[in-house]
Amino acid sequence: MIDGDSKRGGEAGGGTSAGHEDSDLERKRREAEALLQSVGITPDIPHVPAPMSPSNKSVGSDAGSQDSGDGNAGPRRGAVRLCMSKVTQVDFLPKEMVSYSKETQTPAEELKHSEQKPEEEEDEEIAIAPTAEDTQEEKEGQSDQQEEETPKDLTEEEKLQLLHSEEFLSFFERGSRMVERALAERVDVCFDYSGRDLEDKEGEMQAGAKLVLNRQFADERWTKNRVVTCLDWSPQYPELLVASYNNNEDTPHEPDGVALVWNLKYKKNTPEYTFHCQSEVMSAGFAKFHPNLVVGGTYSGQIVLWDNRSNKRTPVQRTPLSAAAHTHPVYCVNVVGTQNAHNLISISTDGKMCSWSLDMLSQPQDSLELVFKQSKAVAVTSMAFPLGDVNNFVVGSEDGSVYTACRHGSKAGITEVFEGHHGPVTGLSCHSAGGAIDFSHLFISSSFDWTVKLWSTKSTRPLYSFEDSCDYVYDAMWSPTHPALFACVDLAGRLDLWNLNSDTEVPTASVCVEGAPALNRVKWAHSGREIATGDSEGQVQVYDVGEQICVPKADEWTRFVRTLAEINENREEAEELAA
Repeated sequence: MIDGDSKRGGEAGGGTSAGHEDSDLERKRREAEALLQSVGITPDIPHVPAPMSPSNKSVGSDAGSQDSGDGNAGPRRGAVRLCMSKVTQVDFLPKEMVSYSKETQTPAEELKHSEQKPEEEEDEEIAIAPTAEDTQEEKEGQSDQQEEETPKDLTEEEKLQLLHSEEFLSFFERGSRMVERALAERVDVCFDYSGRDLEDKEGEMQAGAKLVLNRQFADERWTKNRVVTCLDWSPQYPELLVASYNNNEDTPHEPDGVALVWNLKYKKNTPEYTFHCQSEVMSAGFAKFHPNLVVGGTYSGQIVLWDNRSNKRTPVQRTPLSAAAHTHPVYCVNVVGTQNAHNLISISTDGKMCSWSLDMLSQPQDSLELVFKQSKAVAVTSMAFPLGDVNNFVVGSEDGSVYTACRHGSKAGITEVFEGHHGPVTGLSCHSAGGAIDFSHLFISSSFDWTVKLWSTKSTRPLYSFEDSCDYVYDAMWSPTHPALFACVDLAGRLDLWNLNSDTEVPTASVCVEGAPALNRVKWAHSGREIATGDSEGQVQVYDVGEQICVPKADEWTRFVRTLAEINENREEAEELAA
């Protein structure tokens, strides 16, 4: 009985100890859950009572039996061993260490705001120190950055390897191509914009340096044995130049009339567009306000219209050969007017002037017979409109006279005659350089009499006669930008530039074309910096004009007024002496 009671007492004591341990585990578990919840983690731990393994029971019973064997009748606490029933591992993410470099553009206000957090959030946050691995990685990154910033000396082997690498070869090829382009450009890198160099070299500069041949255009099939009859620059695309040609007697199967569009922008020797028709083209020009159209006047009297949008080289429109239109050669075509109201004006050698709409060439909108004193028809060889005028114009004739005329009004037709030339008039040009002073009443004319004459619509007598040429003067044209500058070409193959503010006796600059072919036509570019000439062998030359000649100074207009006054005084003195 004593043994049974002692055994039960031992079991009761063991049960009391086990219950006490269970309550401690439960309390610790609740504390752990409360801690996890405080940092925002909800634990998912099933409520599992602490199990008692059989070995523990046997140990307790053995201990109880031993105690009872010792004769101790009182209750005694036995040693209890605990074991894990389930392990739940919770990982806390380490605090992210953010380092800013110079490339990261972070406003200072945002940094201050991020550093100054409310105290409540600081109390709740758990600061986790960076681990040793993170610190090591940062140190390695900083050391790598320092190594990259420090230039490294290459060995000879490394240099050779770099020079033969594909990336370097690609870079060198691309870079050398750009340098070659820059070296090939004809640019004066030593040009002094202050003008000191020009003043020092003004007297030493040769005339040949003021006119430099830029391009020369010719085509074996289309220009050989043909004569350039007309030149015109595109108003929309300044690099395009159209040239018209007459027939080639050696090739009867080729078209008689040809018009070629040349391109100065690209260094190619073929025309941009090739147009032709069955009659010699005596005059041609770009249709103002229509960048795709080219107008031509032919020897047969037809007006033809080419379109570069068409796949055909032949005209897309042409006027009829009838009494309502032209039946004689047309040496003059010109588009006048504005964007919304413009017409094509043409004059033939029988003195008939027609006004056309480019949309319909089947019949002229208006026609006018240019007859002087109701008796003699004017055989027109050239025509020019003053700057900004669409009604009044000037024509030159085969008899050497120059006439002014108007298209509309009660006095439509010839208004005045200007006599002075002793041969057919070959070219006319009205003053076209706009500025503070209006010189639109001035015009120049060239003739077979070896002269170029300066005229004013205010006087029927020539203001001045330029007689430096020794052969037929085929064409003359005012500069579009300089008020006192004009150009002329002659049969001897010479191109002359005259600056009347500098000298009226000799040209400011002259150049002779190689081979001395007859120069038939001259045409300034709209910028006034290039000038084109056409010769009797079918070649077109484009010259660059020096800035000291083509670019006007601020006082050129007032100086030209004084020049004209001197010219008038000299003319009056000469007339008095002659009388």
